[in-house]
Amino acid sequence: MFAIVKIAGHQYKVESGQQLYVSHIEGNAGDKIQIADVLLVDNNGQISVGNDVKEKVSAEILGEKQGDKVIAFKMKRRKGFRKKIGHRKLYTKIQIESIA
Repeated sequence: MFAIVKIAGHQYKVESGQQLYVSHIEGNAGDKIQIADVLLVDNNGQISVGNDVKEKVSAEILGEKQGDKVIAFKMKRRKGFRKKIGHRKLYTKIQIESIA
């Protein structure tokens, strides 16, 4: 059984027991979350899509992690202008508990 869910504007294919990194979700490690935005559910060949989907996905937050550093370097030649800006995106690790 798997489901396709929408979390923070991205779509993920999830199964029960799977761990994955998603864009930052508010909450602490150990918190339980319900993902109500389920787009598709495949239950042993029985596919539910759109408004027919009644299932919700429950997950547990395992922790947070920062992604790789992304550098934005701006420079204007012959002017002495240089600006180096970097950021690291925050990700949340979740574990899918059940699709019900």
